[in-house]
Amino acid sequence: MDTATSKASEEAQIRQLIDNWVSALRARDLDKMMSNYSPDILVFAATPPLEYTGAREYRRQWQGMFDSIQGPVGCEIRDLKITVGNDLAFGHCLNRLSGKMKDGKGNFPWIRLTLCFRKVGGTWMVTHEHASVPFDPENGKASLDLKP
Repeated sequence: MDTATSKASEEAQIRQLIDNWVSALRARDLDKMMSNYSPDILVFAATPPLEYTGAREYRRQWQGMFDSIQGPVGCEIRDLKITVGNDLAFGHCLNRLSGKMKDGKGNFPWIRLTLCFRKVGGTWMVTHEHASVPFDPENGKASLDLKP
C-alpha cells in the first residue's frame, strides 16, 4: 500500500470514529462516546473549568450535559479537515450541539473544535480536545451568535 492510500485509509478510520461519536451523542450513549477518548485525555472546553484532565473527569462533564437537556440531542459538524501522520493526527471543524435545556434555553453556539488523535494498539483515540468561541476584544464577551 502506498503512502497516499495508507493516509486515506487512516483518515477514513478517524472520520468513522467521529461519526460513531456523533451517533453515540445523539443516542445519549455515554459509554460509547467515552470509548473514543484516551484515558489520559486533556480537554480545553468552551465551558468552565479551564481544563478537564482524564476521561473520568470529562465523562462527568458530559453526564452533566445530558442531565441538563430534555429530549433529543443533536450535533452538526462543518468543514471537518483531518491531517494524518504515522501515529498522530489532528482534525478541526466548526461544531454545534442542539437540544432543549431543562431550563427552557436551547440555543447552543457554534464552536471551533480541534481534536488530536493518537494511535494506541492499532486504534485511533482522541487524546486532546480543544473547543473555543471567539470573543469581542472591545467588551471582552464571547461572540456566541456567529454562524459559519
